[in-house]
Amino acid sequence: MADRTGRMEGLVLLKDLVPRLLFILHSLVAVWRVTWVKKEHPYWLLALLNVLLVLEMVLTLKFKRGRGYKWFSPAIFLYLINIMPSLWFLEMHHGNQYCSTQPEKTAQNISRRGDINQTLTSHKHANGVGHILELARGFVDNLAMVCEPVWTLGLHQTLLLILIIGRWFLPIGGTVTRDQLSELLLMFVGTAADILEFTTETLKENNVRNNPALVSGILMVWTWSMLQFPLDLAVQLKLVCPSSVKARGFLRLFLSQYSADLWAIGLSFFIQDGPFLVVRLVLMIYFKVINHMLVFFAVKNSLVMALHFYRLVALIMATRASMQEQPGSPKAQYSVPDQPSESGPSDLEVTSREALSLQTSPVTSEEPYPIP
Repeated sequence: MADRTGRMEGLVLLKDLVPRLLFILHSLVAVWRVTWVKKEHPYWLLALLNVLLVLEMVLTLKFKRGRGYKWFSPAIFLYLINIMPSLWFLEMHHGNQYCSTQPEKTAQNISRRGDINQTLTSHKHANGVGHILELARGFVDNLAMVCEPVWTLGLHQTLLLILIIGRWFLPIGGTVTRDQLSELLLMFVGTAADILEFTTETLKENNVRNNPALVSGILMVWTWSMLQFPLDLAVQLKLVCPSSVKARGFLRLFLSQYSADLWAIGLSFFIQDGPFLVVRLVLMIYFKVINHMLVFFAVKNSLVMALHFYRLVALIMATRASMQEQPGSPKAQYSVPDQPSESGPSDLEVTSREALSLQTSPVTSEEPYPIP
């Protein structure tokens, strides 16, 4: 039993460390790229933001024993805080518009590969650590020569993938079951695809790139949409309403019974599809940026919002039907039954029937008429 407990604690510790180390490594790569592009060393100070993630990891291991938190993931939130400034600097950089001087860079890459091969052949019998260091240095130099749009797009893509993988491997917190976690991860996959489409389809336009204020607005909407990843409310708000809640009114029953669905609808309207639709409409109407992909995704956002509104109306109608079916509801209390009760007619009904029969029956005499 003790061995099993020790293995479980070791597994929880491993699941705590690996995602956070992956977060730190990815944010450091983004900081390195910003420093390479800007050619200024003060941008290395962005790496100090990882101290917050390390502090959170220590506190989680000490007070929560590696277990996750309920409804919120501080590790993912701090990871977003670490990497968001680097991506902002890369997107706002003016040289990020085009892949310029690509043939020259290719020639530089070929020459560097030749230097690496010469170094490896000349140091065949040298220390193995030196070989590894030289090979790593050449690999980093070749990566640095990749044009900036490719680098920025790669960081966007790996950010979303690491968010999903990190949330999968982080310990489950609160009352989240494995079924709910799988549902949350599938939701994250769809959300990540929409966010990546939004950034790539809007920021690749030349008219957008030439307007720094517009780029800043798009990045603000993108940052706002990313804040839904640390939250787990869409799967943890599925509650079973007791009968006491049902007796307190329509609003309490509606919020208690469909809280998870309302959260998903709110995410679509105010965090993802709604802001994305507004940005795309502004680009098409005001800035005259029109292409078939932009139109398609605008129609797609409109359709998703319309379906969520239809879903909201259906939930409201279902709640009203549930209220009317309750035995204590006013409609059920004052309704007249169509069928008579099994106990037979009441005294008032019998008296009414007798009076009606006396009024409608002809007057008869007990004695027969005399015969003339």
